[in-house]
Amino acid sequence: MRGTAVGQTLTMRLFAAVLPPDHASRELASAVEGLRNLPGADRLRWTGRPGWHFTLAFYGEVADETVPELSERLARAAHRTAPFSLALRGGGHFGDRALWVGAEGDVHAMRLLAERAEAAARKAGIDTGEHRRYHAHLSIARTRGRLHLRPYVAELAPFTGSEWTVDELCLVRSRLPVSGVSGEQPRYETVGRWPLGGAG
Repeated sequence: MRGTAVGQTLTMRLFAAVLPPDHASRELASAVEGLRNLPGADRLRWTGRPGWHFTLAFYGEVADETVPELSERLARAAHRTAPFSLALRGGGHFGDRALWVGAEGDVHAMRLLAERAEAAARKAGIDTGEHRRYHAHLSIARTRGRLHLRPYVAELAPFTGSEWTVDELCLVRSRLPVSGVSGEQPRYETVGRWPLGGAG
């Protein structure tokens, strides 16, 4: 896998994630379309549908040579975790910075998978920073300057998507915009997928 040169080391910006299936993304897209008609929506930087995901653990820049061991440990984490049910539900915000959609279903199982994905990185020698209790959220927009997000959260409150079964753990690479073009989105590439197994 090719990476970005940092000094003499090739690296990739990586995170572990749960990706919503197409039907869940379509349902969310309809809800987001309504949000974009609210006052001030043009002052938000909306995340494109290809970028929708639940981050389980963020790894930052990972050296190419570390990726095989990380992948092996993520495969083990997936194998030890049983498939679980999930649905998109409601929303919230982090201060005046980010608007997100929440989850319902077996959120405890996803928290366990997130802890295992973080532990996999530590065992592979990756510094994941300070440990924080996992909070399931899927970011849909970020603010440009100050904007009260409560009206958006209120609009999202009744939203409930269809349930699906989470049956795989993904390793995703993100490429940050480099063109300087306003509104350009990061690009995401799934570089690893492991089925959940529930053994152990």
